[in-house]
Amino acid sequence: MTTLKPGAVVTSASSRQRRHTARVAYSVLLCVLMAGLAVSVLLGTVDVPVGTVGRIVVWHLTGQGDPATWTVSQDAVVWNLRLPRALLAALVGAGLAISGAATQALVRNPLADPYVLGLTYGAAVGAVAVIITGVAPLGGASTGIAAFLGALGAFAVVYTLARTGGTLAPLRLILSGMAVTYALSGITSFLVLQADDPGTTHSVLFWLFGSLAEASWAALGLPAVVLAVTIVAMFAQARPLNALLLGDETAAGLGIPAARLRRYLFLLITLLTGVMVALAGGVGFIGLIVPHAARLLVGSDHRRLLPVAALAGAGFLVLVDIAARTALHPQELPVGIVTSVIGAPLFLWLVHTRARDTTGL
Repeated sequence: MTTLKPGAVVTSASSRQRRHTARVAYSVLLCVLMAGLAVSVLLGTVDVPVGTVGRIVVWHLTGQGDPATWTVSQDAVVWNLRLPRALLAALVGAGLAISGAATQALVRNPLADPYVLGLTYGAAVGAVAVIITGVAPLGGASTGIAAFLGALGAFAVVYTLARTGGTLAPLRLILSGMAVTYALSGITSFLVLQADDPGTTHSVLFWLFGSLAEASWAALGLPAVVLAVTIVAMFAQARPLNALLLGDETAAGLGIPAARLRRYLFLLITLLTGVMVALAGGVGFIGLIVPHAARLLVGSDHRRLLPVAALAGAGFLVLVDIAARTALHPQELPVGIVTSVIGAPLFLWLVHTRARDTTGL
């Protein structure tokens, strides 16, 4: 006869409870995301009746309906402006949230996000340089490509500075990232001061604070593919990520090469952050607060944390974009300003709720 230990019963019950909580979180966050997407398509400066919006979307998706019942301008507003923008917000929010969760595991620091590693400001330097100089050999795609190359350049510098003895030390990674961030921030400010045209300065600042105004169907393909590949790749490393939180020695004892895993994660984070920042500019706080909120819901197990963070980040930025477009109607706010206004007090609240957590993550 097998005797069950009390600890095993508690562990099993706790595991079932976490799985149940995760399923509830998936369902609620998915509903919030879908509702946010619907509201985002319905609201805007141009008044389009709800029924007309629904008929336009159904016609484009299924071919069912009569295009004569709506105008060409209504079709363009709903299908070519609002829907791509809402979907881009979801993709960028999910990408930044996953980047933040992976970054915090990478450096074992709950205050880390892509900003700390210098990736966001690296992208900013590339994009601002193109906007200020007007040198755009690839046309409209030049800003995005320059931003991505800037993020890669920042990655190369931080990676080189953080290596010691052939490994990536978490503390050196944070310190190197902060130093590079400050340096790139100064370069960005210098470039902005060189702009003689007020319109150019306004465009630069709007991009630095985050904007989804340039969303289009053509712009959705790359972030969608990169996000899907990155989610699959990181989810495959969920158990090694959990071990990394316990320290390099513990991870090594479990047969996980911590140094190699950090290099791999660093590359994934750089790729994902570079693409998202190139498309939406500097949208802050999502990579910092969303992983914290996800951990409050489902714990630190990355098998549950990553998908919950992705859904939460997507829904959060969609709702933020709605607020940015409607708060000062008809004026539009940069989404980065709204995320900062919402994110700062929310982060303080999260810190307060976890004040007695002595384990960090």
